This record gives sequence, C-alpha cells and structure tokens, in this order.
Amino acid sequence: MTRQTEQFISEPIEPATGTADATAMARGEPGLPAAFTWRGRAYHVAGRLDTWKQSGPSSCGERYLRRHWYRVQTLEGPVMTLYCLRQPASARRAKARWWLYSLQTADTGPSG
Repeated sequence: MTRQTEQFISEPIEPATGTADATAMARGEPGLPAAFTWRGRAYHVAGRLDTWKQSGPSSCGERYLRRHWYRVQTLEGPVMTLYCLRQPASARRAKARWWLYSLQTADTGPSG
C-alpha cells in the first residue's frame, strides 16, 4: 500500500535564474520559479496543484499580504509546498524570499 508522508522542512530555496513566472509578476504577484535548488539538488516544477495567500495586520492596523503559498508537483517526484515572503524578516536574509515549507513523498512500506 502506498501512502503519502509529509515532512516539515522550512528552509530557503534558490530559484533558477530566468525561470520566474512573468505572467504572475505582471499581476503584481511573485513569479513562481519553474526550477530551483534545495540542498544542492535541482528541482523542476511540473505543475501547480494549489495556491493561496496569507495576510496579517500591519503596524498601522491594516491587513498586509505576508506570503504567497504554492503546492507544486515536481518532475523529480515529491509534492512540495513553497512560499514567497513579501517582506523578508531581516535585512541579513533579504535574498531568502523563497522557502520550502514541506515535502510530501510516497511511502511504499508494508501495509498495516
């Protein structure tokens, strides 16, 4: 029996240069990269499974869009949940805008 296992990661990824979705960027949204590197390995987005946004209060009390979330299928196998930070948490990590939140893999162990 095959079941899905989801693993929490929360690590930055490095989008491949020139692979951002220009159509999304024209709408004022982050351009989901078509390819990226995580832990030294390249991954390629085969398809977008789901998208959503997360907002929260700003310092002046209005709602502020914080993250854009994407659940994607990769050509390499795992389903990954990625997000883009609209505003990096610190100047030190200003380049770390894209993050791998979790990855889902097939567990083909014995059925129980």
